[in-house]
Amino acid sequence: MPSLEEELFPSTPGKFKIERAGHHHTMNRQFYRCFTSTSTMFLWALFLIALTASYLSFQSFFDTGTKYFSASWGGIQWERQVRKSAEIHRATGGGKVVLVTGAAGFVGTHVSLALKKRGDGVVGIDNFNNYYDPSLKKARKSLLNDRGIFIVEGDINDARLLAKLFDVVRFTHVMHLAAQAGVRYAMENPHSYVHSNIAGLVTLLEVCKSANPQPAIVWASSSSVYGLNDKVPFSESDRTDQPASLYAATKKAGEEITHTYNHIYGLSITGLRFFTVYGPWGRPDMAYFSFTRNILQGKPITVYRGKNRVDLARDFTYIDDIVKGCLGSLDSSGKSTGTGGKKRGPAPYRIFNLGNTSPVTVPTLVSILEKHLKMKAKRNMVDMPGNGDVPFTHANISSARREFGYKPTTDLQTGLKKFVKWYLSYYGYDHGKV
Repeated sequence: MPSLEEELFPSTPGKFKIERAGHHHTMNRQFYRCFTSTSTMFLWALFLIALTASYLSFQSFFDTGTKYFSASWGGIQWERQVRKSAEIHRATGGGKVVLVTGAAGFVGTHVSLALKKRGDGVVGIDNFNNYYDPSLKKARKSLLNDRGIFIVEGDINDARLLAKLFDVVRFTHVMHLAAQAGVRYAMENPHSYVHSNIAGLVTLLEVCKSANPQPAIVWASSSSVYGLNDKVPFSESDRTDQPASLYAATKKAGEEITHTYNHIYGLSITGLRFFTVYGPWGRPDMAYFSFTRNILQGKPITVYRGKNRVDLARDFTYIDDIVKGCLGSLDSSGKSTGTGGKKRGPAPYRIFNLGNTSPVTVPTLVSILEKHLKMKAKRNMVDMPGNGDVPFTHANISSARREFGYKPTTDLQTGLKKFVKWYLSYYGYDHGKV
């Protein structure tokens, strides 16, 4: 008859049974020691885990604190600078307080200067990324600072920063010009376009919808949204569902996103489709800019041709004309209708082309530059690759003319002459600094 112990702990074949009481005591002592040792190791393991967790928490706190204290914004002095820059100085009254994103960019700089010149309050924000030479952006910043315009160094994806700006200043309008530009660069760094042109836009809209009062928003879309559309001239009512580049796709997405925020939250929103903007303080990645540099340096330039060797053509629009369109859009934008993120009534939603309405071929552009630079270009004619470029652009501007009197006045000959004069002065070509 097996004992209770044998029932509970049956012997394993090949092992001997424990029969004597002394052996029971030995086994109990060994079991106790083993249990005590295991318990101690377990406690040590818990201690080490707790210590590691404490260290990581402290490290995270330290990193956050360091980032906070080393941030380029915040503090009493910073708030004073923001408020001073936002002051209105219009003798006739009725001035605006405008937050300009991408203020150290090409269009952003010119728009900020124009707003300040007429007495509006202007505060800028720019992340000074290195898509092109940041020193040019820093130079633009110095130009703006000299005119009393304060530029916050920060990213539009930083919701805390944007919320702080709206806490310090009651902006009546937002001129949203910050974006990742360039058609071809999208093939190298696609994520930067989603980060800036979509995520950044949504972050800004989220802050604007919750502001009290809500600002009216004017933002830069692009003529690139017309994509593969072959109907000319391009009109705002034309189809824009065939983008030829990721850049164009993100701008088209922006138009759909802004429409949603207008519909749900009552934000007044105006989108501007710019057509090939050029002029002083322009972007070095643009063809007219790089052509000028290479011609002066005696380097060849690459001129693309379309199918069947047709010359590419662009509706080149001088920066002063674009600025007039931006200010006209701001002045006619109407008011947002939401309060505390809730829509109280319908608000304006508009899209306008801002172009020159006179397309010029790229070879003609080069010839004009040769004339003003008094140097011949070494042209390298190449068939256009499948990199997102389109063969031509041509703006129908009748809507902008009807709504706020938009009327471009600068032809390409005149505009390029002004650009070349600025370029030679800025880069000190006469002193061999190009």
